Amino acid sequence: MKENQLKNRLLAKKPCFGVISPTTDATICEYVGLSGMDFYMIDAEHGAITASDISHLVRACELSGCTPLARVGDLNTALILQYMDAGVMGVMMPGCTSAAEVEKLVAAIKYPPWGKRGLGPVRAADYMMKMSQVEYVSFANAQTLVLPQVEDLEGVKNLREMVQVEGVDGFIIGPRDLAMSMGFYDGPAHPEVNAVIAEIFDVVLGANKIIGTVAGTPAQAEALIEKGATFLLNSVQGLLSGAAKTFMQPRTP
Repeated sequence: MKENQLKNRLLAKKPCFGVISPTTDATICEYVGLSGMDFYMIDAEHGAITASDISHLVRACELSGCTPLARVGDLNTALILQYMDAGVMGVMMPGCTSAAEVEKLVAAIKYPPWGKRGLGPVRAADYMMKMSQVEYVSFANAQTLVLPQVEDLEGVKNLREMVQVEGVDGFIIGPRDLAMSMGFYDGPAHPEVNAVIAEIFDVVLGANKIIGTVAGTPAQAEALIEKGATFLLNSVQGLLSGAAKTFMQPRTP
């Protein structure tokens, strides 16, 4: 298992940039890593990605120098175990709404005594061919990231309890789903949604945890960094769309 350079930067409170992608093409991981981004988020919630795809995506991330993370679509400990064993270095879990769910997520990602993750001679452990078992368990627990998403008002209501869960590293805001939960179906660009997002920032940063969210443009990223965000997330589709629009500006009908 490699050292988690993303976690090192986050703990140093340095802004980190990455993308989320639903594709199974490992070449995209290489593009992202070689572009200098800090992380690649495998989107297994919205993408048709299987556990057998994960190891190929993780290898491409490792070879190109970015940290592999995953958004898993269900708080399923057996599924999370397969992702972690393949070498994913952290999980962003959508739709967390209670301290009990955050505790379950920590337990799925961390080995004892922090959690309940099962141990085997798997890829993440270098097939138990390098470190001793004791060394690996301690190292893995220190390197992995636990990142629940706050995406609805129920999660916001329970956030003060959620940030107190031992082993959680930070929280990622899902602004679109949050807005939907508030009755704004056209997106998060509403004062009411911004006020709730500001509340989330205050609670998470007040607990000395990592805070992150979506940044669609450099200006948005700069504004979020000024507020304390260090985990800045875009999408492969969004970056391609933005670059394509810029490139085609001289095109005539």
